[in-house]
This record gives sequence, C-alpha cells and structure tokens, in this order.
Amino acid sequence: MTEHQDTAAAEASGEHAPPPADGDAVDDGDIADFDAGRRTDLYRYVTADSASDYLAVMDLFTATLLTDLSAAEVHTSLVADGLDARVEEVEYLCRRLEEWGNVVRSVRDARVATVSEYLRSRSRYQVSKLGGRVHRDVGAILVASDGAREVARELLGGTATVLARIAKAIDTIRNTGNSARVDVETLAADVTTVFLNQRAFSESATDFYAFVQGRISRYDLAGDEFAAFKTMLLDYVELISADVSRHATGIAATLVRIEGGLDVLLPALDTLPGLAEAGTERSPGRRREDWVDLTAWYTGRRGRSGPDQLRGAADQALGQLLSNAKRMLAAAGTGVSRRADLLKLATWFDTADTATCHRLYDAAFGAYPARHAIHGPDEDNGRAGPTTSWWDDDPVDVPLSLRERGDRTARGRTSRIPDPGLIREQLIAQAHAEDERKRLAAAELCAAGHLNGAHVSPAAQQLLLVLLSDLLARAQSLDGKSSTTDTDLALRLTATPDPDAATVIHSPDGDLTIHGMTLTTRAITQPGTQPGSPSMAATS
Repeated sequence: MTEHQDTAAAEASGEHAPPPADGDAVDDGDIADFDAGRRTDLYRYVTADSASDYLAVMDLFTATLLTDLSAAEVHTSLVADGLDARVEEVEYLCRRLEEWGNVVRSVRDARVATVSEYLRSRSRYQVSKLGGRVHRDVGAILVASDGAREVARELLGGTATVLARIAKAIDTIRNTGNSARVDVETLAADVTTVFLNQRAFSESATDFYAFVQGRISRYDLAGDEFAAFKTMLLDYVELISADVSRHATGIAATLVRIEGGLDVLLPALDTLPGLAEAGTERSPGRRREDWVDLTAWYTGRRGRSGPDQLRGAADQALGQLLSNAKRMLAAAGTGVSRRADLLKLATWFDTADTATCHRLYDAAFGAYPARHAIHGPDEDNGRAGPTTSWWDDDPVDVPLSLRERGDRTARGRTSRIPDPGLIREQLIAQAHAEDERKRLAAAELCAAGHLNGAHVSPAAQQLLLVLLSDLLARAQSLDGKSSTTDTDLALRLTATPDPDAATVIHSPDGDLTIHGMTLTTRAITQPGTQPGSPSMAATS
C-alpha cells in the first residue's frame, strides 16, 4: 500500500475528506436509487490502483452475513493475513468504497474505553446490497477457469417433470376452485426450481459455445489439440443437441398450457408470506412477465427460439471444424498448421545472438525495406512512390482465398459488370435536384432585395456567401459600389461600402453580419445566355 499513503494520511487528517453523507447511516434504498451512471461506480474498485487491497477489504465485508467492521478492525484483520497497511490507508479504502456505493455506514454504536478508540471506531461499515452482489460476481470471475464449462443438460429433463407437476396443480385448483387442495409451498418450490434450472442451463450453454467459438477460430489448431477438440465437438455437442431435441418440444407445450392458467397460479403463489413493499425483488416465477419470457424462449414467438439457437450454434461449430479439417488436409496452400514451424522458429530465436535474431526476423517475416514494385492498387492514388513504406500507404486488398486458405486458385464465377446507365441516371437526377435547390435559393434572395434584416433559408445564405466571396475576391479594395452576377441563376449581388452600416441576415443556422457595407440583390435578364455554362462577372 504505497500508492495512496499520502492521500490516505490527508483523508485521515481531514484535509481532503470526501463530502459528508446526508446522515450517519445510509440505507440500501439509497444504493438502489442510483442511476446507471452511478451503478457503474460499483465496479471501480476492481480496476483502481491497489485493486488487490480493495478486494481484500471487500472479502472481509462479505465473509459473513451483516459483517460490521470499523477501519481499525479491518486493519487488524488485514495485518493478521500478512498485508502491510496502516490504519489511515485502510480508512481511505473504506471511504472510497463508501463513495462508490460498495459499503455503507453502520448504525451500531461502538463500545470503546478511551477517546482514541472512539475516534478509530466511530465510522463503522457494512457491505451494501449491490456491493455484495457485485463482489460475488467479481469473485466468481476471478476463480473461473478458461477451459470449457459443462452444459447443465440434465436440468432439461428435471424441468420437464417439474413443469408437468405445476400444470397438474393448476388443473386441480381450477377444477376444485380452491387452492387449499394443493400444497402451495411445494408448488412455489417447483416454480422457483424451474426458473433457477433455466438460468443455470442457459448460462452454462452460453459459456460453452463461447468457449467453442473462441477455440475453433484459432488458425493454429492442429495435432493432438485438434483431435481432442474434434472428439469433444462430435460427441458432446451431439449429446447436447439430442437432449434439447428430446425435451424442448414437451417443455414448450407444457409452458403454453401453464401460461393459460396463470390467472390461477399467480394468486395461489401470492397467498404465501412474502415482501409486499414496492420495489422489492420477488422470486422468479411470481410475475406474469417471467412466464411469458420463459415461454417465448422455448416457443420462439419473439423470433428464433432458444433451442433453435443452440442447434444453430452446434451446426456452426461443426461446420467450422470441417473447414479446419479441409484446410489441414488440402494438398495446395499452406498445408497443415504452422504451429510446428513457429515453434521451430522460436527455438532458433532462443539460441541466436542479437544480430542473427534481426536477420532471422527479417527473413522469416519479410521485414526488408518495402518497395512498391508489384501487387499495388489497381488505380494509383498518386500519394505512393517507390520509397513509400507499406506502413504509411493505403492497405492492399488480399483475395479471400489467399487470406483464409493461402490458395491463389480462383473460385466462383465472375461478377456481373454493373450497368452504367443506372449510375448515369442517378447522377443526372442528383444534378437536377442540386440545380433546383440553387434556383429556389436564388429566387429567395431576389425576393429579399435589400438584405439587411432579411430572413432567408440556410441554402440561400450559403449561396449569398458564395457570391460575396467571389465579389470580394475580384474587387478586393471595394472603393465603390461593386457587383457580381451569376448568369445561370439570373442573380446579381451588389455591395455598397458604408463604414457606418452593417448588413444582418437572419437564418435558422444563425445570423450573418457583414460590417462596413450594404448588400442588395436583384434578378437580371440576359438574352442569349446558354443554360448550364456557369459564368460570374464582377464590375466596380
């Protein structure tokens, strides 16, 4: 704990103490009212400086239920565990965790014998509801294995059995009109079991297929590792698919049946003692939305069903496995995996001196000075020369066959040449639309006349700026009245210098102020002007 010793000392002395809380105690309801931005602060201790110290402190607060500790007691426990820390540093850690919402102040009075002990023990902390949940999740992630996780496929059969019991209980209540004819406690246990089983099954299936996709995408998968992975996919994935196919249809049918009896099931569950306050988290299966979501997962009424997604993931994994096998067995291309070659190259690096390592690296990876001799872009952009490095130039597209399989053989058929007539029609339509916008803007400026105080559209303001820039470029001194004409738009802009005047034009994009001149516009008529040939002239 060396990074924040000075800060901790300042916290203990009160120089940089955090803002005081509204009261001596902070209720869990305060944490529950955090918005999404504040709730992300609950994870800050995991990536903060001295994260290991924060984790050790949170381990103490979550070791048992309602652990109530002061900073001095936390310090004693940490020192007993072999962590070198000062009381001021531990107090700083606790205050930071309180600011982030991981712990809250306790209301229990400390029993002390001296004033010094009172000063040390007056601030007691206990873990908050969300802080404890976050730390449990963090602890599970830190101890999780990077290997494959078994899918809890055995829960599907149990889920089907429990759902059948729930459906039978619903029929009993509906036929007798009395929920006392069934054991509501057992019924509630079955409902909770169904949703806990579903959560465990879906999470384990998601983790397993995420591992499969991460492993199957490796290009160097070969040898014994490939054989073991192939066996796992061919055997285990097929086992999962068989269980899903066997139970999913029955579970979906039973859930549809239960969904029609929710008006009987939910009131029966509400007869059991529970928390009736608003905002409380109820056990799963006590709300109609829980059953609707579960039924939709199995039936696919909101899109692709969960069983279909699992079968699709299995097919995708097996397809990628076959692609890797074809790549390894292909006669052309790179042949088998380059894993052995890379290991041999690493051995050469390990036994070579520095100069030889540089030469070996250049030879193995082609890291010689780059020259754009061949295989450049089809159309030269003019920026790359013979001495331009590949690092600084635009990337060159490598054919998919060469990039993925190392094979230059052309596959597929030649793509059709796009019809240039459609592109030409599109460009003509865009040109007509642009010309129409300019003519409307010119008509708006002509109607305004004297532009001071005029309200124009953004397009008219943009056209005015173009005309004004052309006028100022041609008549830079602007000693007298000057004008510029756009013969295509039949529009003339006249500028008269006046040091005491200013022209203000209003537009939705903002007000444009031109100081020292007055601007007027008017329409002109010039016989013989050929449309489509832009021409601007300025006179002074």
